[in-house]
Amino acid sequence: MSDEDLAWRLGARVPGHDYRIFTTHFREAVHPGTGKAMRFSLIEAPDWVNVIALTPDDQVVLIRQYRPGVDRVCLEIPGGMVDEGEDALTAAARELLEETGYTAPTWRLLGKVAPNPAIQNNLLHCYLALDAVATSSPRLEGNEVISLETRPLREVQHLLRSGAIEHALVVAAFGHLAMHSAPLCRP
Repeated sequence: MSDEDLAWRLGARVPGHDYRIFTTHFREAVHPGTGKAMRFSLIEAPDWVNVIALTPDDQVVLIRQYRPGVDRVCLEIPGGMVDEGEDALTAAARELLEETGYTAPTWRLLGKVAPNPAIQNNLLHCYLALDAVATSSPRLEGNEVISLETRPLREVQHLLRSGAIEHALVVAAFGHLAMHSAPLCRP
């Protein structure tokens, strides 16, 4: 079966609500096989970025911050939303500086992922910032409370496996880094 055979025919877009950082709406669609009409619930959000920042001695710049969805403090990498009119690389450098005070001379796009393509329209752009150094104090936004720490890159696999790092989009970024470092293989 081809992708064309699997695609639903989209119809009217029905407005939902504006929640400041995302909007919701409904989308009428027609089943490709049965012709039955259905309504999908969708979330529109700006693209996001996250940054694996490595210092010259291969320390990973990490942040801890409270996440209300899981009601606990999470260990993560810096990241955030791409502002309207901003490209993803500019947003990544801005978020790294704002959340950590670090800057980096060398940037690489590791990859992009769709955070939840079943209901969301946005992408996450995962970047690697090489030779990152602290050049200023963090410039936190009004709703951010962040603790900064660094860990050796060689410890990250343990942090991922133990669940110390559990944010799915952070795990995705490190997955992209791993794929740039070595091919996937059967364990």
